[in-house]
Amino acid sequence: MTKKEIINSLTVQHKLFTNRILGLTESEFLFTKTDKWSAGQQLDHIVRAVSPLAQAFSIPKSSPNFVFGKSNRASSSYEELVEKYHAALKNGGKASGRFLPDSVEYLKRETHIEKLHEIVKLLNSNVDSYSEEELDEFTVPHPLLGVLTLREILYFTKYHVQHHHQLVLQYLAKK
Repeated sequence: MTKKEIINSLTVQHKLFTNRILGLTESEFLFTKTDKWSAGQQLDHIVRAVSPLAQAFSIPKSSPNFVFGKSNRASSSYEELVEKYHAALKNGGKASGRFLPDSVEYLKRETHIEKLHEIVKLLNSNVDSYSEEELDEFTVPHPLLGVLTLREILYFTKYHVQHHHQLVLQYLAKK
Protein backbone atom coordinates (compact mmCIF):
# COMPACT_ATOMS: atom_id res chain seq x y z
CA MET A 1 0.00 0.00 0.00
CA THR A 2 1.22 3.48 -0.76
CA LYS A 3 1.25 6.21 1.85
CA LYS A 4 -1.86 7.81 0.33
CA GLU A 5 -3.68 4.46 0.34
CA ILE A 6 -2.72 3.90 3.99
CA ILE A 7 -3.94 7.36 5.00
CA ASN A 8 -7.22 6.84 3.18
CA SER A 9 -7.74 3.36 4.64
CA LEU A 10 -7.07 4.58 8.19
CA THR A 11 -9.75 7.23 7.79
CA VAL A 12 -12.26 4.86 6.18
CA GLN A 13 -11.79 1.98 8.62
CA HIS A 14 -12.01 4.17 11.72
CA LYS A 15 -15.10 5.88 10.31
CA LEU A 16 -16.77 2.51 9.60
CA PHE A 17 -16.02 1.44 13.16
CA THR A 18 -17.36 4.62 14.75
CA ASN A 19 -20.45 4.61 12.54
CA ARG A 20 -21.21 1.12 13.83
CA ILE A 21 -20.69 2.27 17.41
CA LEU A 22 -23.02 5.25 16.87
CA GLY A 23 -25.69 2.92 15.53
CA LEU A 24 -25.81 0.82 18.69
CA THR A 25 -28.55 1.09 21.25
CA GLU A 26 -27.54 1.74 24.84
CA SER A 27 -27.95 -1.93 25.76
CA GLU A 28 -25.86 -3.02 22.77
CA PHE A 29 -23.17 -0.45 23.54
CA LEU A 30 -22.89 -1.63 27.15
CA PHE A 31 -23.40 -5.36 26.52
CA THR A 32 -20.58 -7.58 27.68
CA LYS A 33 -19.99 -11.20 28.56
CA THR A 34 -17.54 -12.50 31.11
CA ASP A 35 -13.98 -11.58 30.06
CA LYS A 36 -15.16 -9.85 26.84
CA TRP A 37 -15.14 -6.12 26.23
CA SER A 38 -18.27 -4.09 25.57
CA ALA A 39 -18.49 -1.98 22.41
CA GLY A 40 -17.66 1.03 24.58
CA GLN A 41 -14.52 -0.68 25.84
CA GLN A 42 -13.58 -1.64 22.27
CA LEU A 43 -13.86 2.05 21.38
CA ASP A 44 -11.77 3.12 24.36
CA HIS A 45 -9.12 0.53 23.47
CA ILE A 46 -8.85 1.87 19.91
CA VAL A 47 -8.48 5.43 21.23
CA ARG A 48 -5.74 4.22 23.61
CA ALA A 49 -3.96 2.36 20.79
CA VAL A 50 -3.97 5.14 18.19
CA SER A 51 -3.12 8.03 20.54
CA PRO A 52 0.54 7.14 21.21
CA LEU A 53 1.07 6.40 17.54
CA ALA A 54 -0.19 9.84 16.53
CA GLN A 55 2.13 11.35 19.15
CA ALA A 56 5.10 9.32 17.92
CA PHE A 57 4.54 10.42 14.33
CA SER A 58 4.40 14.04 15.50
CA ILE A 59 7.99 14.07 16.77
CA PRO A 60 10.05 16.03 14.23
CA LYS A 61 12.63 13.81 12.54
CA SER A 62 15.29 16.44 13.30
CA SER A 63 14.49 16.42 17.03
CA PRO A 64 16.91 14.85 19.52
CA ASN A 65 13.82 13.10 20.94
CA PHE A 66 13.25 11.29 17.65
CA VAL A 67 13.75 7.75 18.92
CA PHE A 68 12.81 5.58 15.97
CA GLY A 69 15.42 3.04 15.03
CA LYS A 70 16.37 2.11 11.50
CA SER A 71 15.20 -1.07 9.86
CA ASN A 72 17.61 -3.69 8.57
CA ARG A 73 14.92 -5.44 6.54
CA ALA A 74 12.14 -4.73 4.09
CA SER A 75 8.65 -4.03 5.41
CA SER A 76 6.28 -6.96 5.52
CA SER A 77 3.20 -6.86 3.32
CA TYR A 78 -0.17 -6.04 4.82
CA GLU A 79 -1.15 -9.72 4.64
CA GLU A 80 2.06 -10.83 6.36
CA LEU A 81 1.53 -8.30 9.14
CA VAL A 82 -2.05 -9.53 9.69
CA GLU A 83 -0.78 -13.13 9.84
CA LYS A 84 1.83 -12.11 12.42
CA TYR A 85 -0.87 -10.44 14.53
CA HIS A 86 -3.14 -13.49 14.34
CA ALA A 87 -0.24 -15.72 15.37
CA ALA A 88 0.49 -13.47 18.36
CA LEU A 89 -3.16 -13.59 19.43
CA LYS A 90 -3.28 -17.36 18.99
CA ASN A 91 -0.23 -17.64 21.25
CA GLY A 92 -2.03 -15.79 24.03
CA GLY A 93 -1.12 -12.22 23.14
CA LYS A 94 -3.51 -9.59 24.39
CA ALA A 95 -3.71 -5.96 25.39
CA SER A 96 -2.12 -4.93 28.65
CA GLY A 97 -1.15 -1.90 30.68
CA ARG A 98 -2.18 1.46 29.25
CA PHE A 99 -4.00 -0.27 26.39
CA LEU A 100 -6.58 -1.89 28.67
CA PRO A 101 -9.87 -0.03 28.27
CA ASP A 102 -12.04 1.65 30.80
CA SER A 103 -15.82 1.43 30.71
CA VAL A 104 -17.41 4.14 28.61
CA GLU A 105 -20.81 5.56 29.47
CA TYR A 106 -23.30 5.47 26.63
CA LEU A 107 -23.79 9.24 26.82
CA LYS A 108 -20.02 9.76 26.39
CA ARG A 109 -19.64 7.65 23.24
CA GLU A 110 -19.85 10.65 20.92
CA THR A 111 -17.08 12.42 22.84
CA HIS A 112 -14.87 9.32 22.49
CA ILE A 113 -15.70 9.07 18.80
CA GLU A 114 -14.85 12.74 18.21
CA LYS A 115 -11.57 12.23 20.05
CA LEU A 116 -10.76 9.20 17.91
CA HIS A 117 -11.50 11.08 14.70
CA GLU A 118 -9.22 13.94 15.80
CA ILE A 119 -6.44 11.49 16.65
CA VAL A 120 -6.73 9.71 13.29
CA LYS A 121 -6.75 13.07 11.51
CA LEU A 122 -3.57 14.09 13.39
CA LEU A 123 -1.95 10.73 12.67
CA ASN A 124 -2.72 10.99 8.97
CA SER A 125 -1.42 14.54 8.81
CA ASN A 126 1.81 13.47 10.50
CA VAL A 127 2.19 10.37 8.31
CA ASP A 128 1.89 12.59 5.26
CA SER A 129 5.13 14.34 6.28
CA TYR A 130 7.06 11.07 5.78
CA SER A 131 8.30 9.85 2.44
CA GLU A 132 7.50 6.37 1.18
CA GLU A 133 11.13 5.45 1.86
CA GLU A 134 11.02 6.74 5.45
CA LEU A 135 7.98 4.56 6.18
CA ASP A 136 10.17 1.55 5.38
CA GLU A 137 13.37 2.96 6.91
CA PHE A 138 12.32 3.84 10.47
CA THR A 139 11.04 1.46 13.14
CA VAL A 140 8.90 1.69 16.24
CA PRO A 141 8.30 -0.87 19.00
CA HIS A 142 4.92 -2.58 19.26
CA PRO A 143 4.04 -4.18 22.62
CA LEU A 144 2.83 -7.43 21.07
CA LEU A 145 4.55 -7.66 17.67
CA GLY A 146 8.01 -6.34 18.50
CA VAL A 147 9.85 -3.88 16.30
CA LEU A 148 7.87 -2.82 13.22
CA THR A 149 8.63 -0.44 10.41
CA LEU A 150 6.46 2.65 10.32
CA ARG A 151 4.62 1.19 7.33
CA GLU A 152 3.95 -2.01 9.29
CA ILE A 153 2.62 -0.14 12.34
CA LEU A 154 0.25 1.71 10.02
CA TYR A 155 -0.85 -1.59 8.47
CA PHE A 156 -1.42 -2.87 11.99
CA THR A 157 -3.46 0.21 12.91
CA LYS A 158 -5.68 -0.27 9.87
CA TYR A 159 -6.23 -3.93 10.65
CA HIS A 160 -6.54 -3.40 14.40
CA VAL A 161 -9.65 -1.24 14.09
CA GLN A 162 -11.17 -3.74 11.63
CA HIS A 163 -10.44 -6.55 14.11
CA HIS A 164 -12.20 -4.74 16.95
CA HIS A 165 -15.09 -3.78 14.67
CA GLN A 166 -15.56 -7.48 13.92
CA LEU A 167 -15.40 -8.34 17.62
CA VAL A 168 -18.23 -5.88 18.33
CA LEU A 169 -20.33 -7.53 15.61
CA GLN A 170 -19.51 -11.05 16.79
CA TYR A 171 -20.30 -10.38 20.43
CA LEU A 172 -23.60 -8.70 19.61
CA ALA A 173 -24.58 -11.55 17.28
CA LYS A 174 -24.25 -13.93 20.25
CA LYS A 175 -26.17 -11.64 22.64
